[in-house]
Amino acid sequence: MKPIVVRVIRELPNRHTYDGWLWLDAYELGKKGEAVARRELFVMRAGVQVQVQAPRSSGDARSLAPIRPVKTVEVV
Repeated sequence: MKPIVVRVIRELPNRHTYDGWLWLDAYELGKKGEAVARRELFVMRAGVQVQVQAPRSSGDARSLAPIRPVKTVEVV
């Protein structure tokens, strides 16, 4: 099984599940960090690894906008 990197939109708390598991609404990210697919994932909380996105390079035109930390997770 190959892990994927996603940007979490939100946890879906209204879905009942087993202890230690949860539903996430997320965007799957491509190699360049762009969203390539929207997904609903059923994951084991212990298998989710949270990463904070690095700041954009100064050559990026979007770098002029304020950057808020974006959490991405790797789902194993």
